[in-house]
Amino acid sequence: MRHGDFSELAAFIAVAEAGSFTRASAKLGLSQSAVSYSVRMLEQRLGVRLISRTTRSLSLTDAGERMLRNLRPAFEHIESEIAAVTSLRDKPAGTIRITTFRYAAMSVLWPVMTTFLTEYPDIEMEVILDEGLTDIVAGRFDAGIRIGEQVQKDMVAVRIGPDLRMAVVGSPSYFQNRTIPMTPRDLGDHRGISYRQTTGGGLYAWEFERDSEELVVRMNGPLIINDSLMLEAAALDGLGLAYTFESQVSQYVADGRLIRVLDDWCQPFPGYHLYYPSRRQHTAAFALLVEALRFKG
Repeated sequence: MRHGDFSELAAFIAVAEAGSFTRASAKLGLSQSAVSYSVRMLEQRLGVRLISRTTRSLSLTDAGERMLRNLRPAFEHIESEIAAVTSLRDKPAGTIRITTFRYAAMSVLWPVMTTFLTEYPDIEMEVILDEGLTDIVAGRFDAGIRIGEQVQKDMVAVRIGPDLRMAVVGSPSYFQNRTIPMTPRDLGDHRGISYRQTTGGGLYAWEFERDSEELVVRMNGPLIINDSLMLEAAALDGLGLAYTFESQVSQYVADGRLIRVLDDWCQPFPGYHLYYPSRRQHTAAFALLVEALRFKG
């Protein structure tokens, strides 16, 4: 059956139920001539008259009575299904794929995600942890979460967290026979635990700033890793200094397991952003997640 056949059948049912082309046209929101034309085309295609017309009234033929009797339940079922599908607009559903790294996932995504998935049980989220800068378009992700300065300029970036600070920390056992560094230049006398970036393979540079003076230090040390948890473990075990997120080691500093140095050289910088392509058409579920993650501070 052609697409247009459905509109013709709908016109016929409306006329048959209303008993009038005028009332049927008002119900359908169409002109009387359009409704009349649809019914006439249906009769021509079927090769049988469905409605007997006079100047004062109309009535269904036997063929028309049979068609109405058999079609009405089917159309009622269609209308019911359309209403059911339409109601899903109030129940967002679907899968949202996000790529990020472990610390961002635990610090800004997880607190929102648990409440979000409880509130919208028909939404499913897939979170892929990757320490590198994943190509979200090639990877078919809906969005990624990274530090603001890492987001590409052609992406839409939504701030989802406060400013961040880095921290240089070492264990008491590490500092037992070493001098506390007072400036980043003193780090040349120290051993550092280096972090290798997954994307590009380079070692993460330690960046410092104070009073408009900027310094970049590349450390030498006994260990190179690409996992933040191992970075913390190595610092706690006294293998060297670690350069990591302030909030990630704040509890260790507070309980004395780590000592923080060069605090005044670690300035705040833009925190986490959710980013996604501006040209992509997103679902209602994704729009709700963006608003749930948006930083309100």
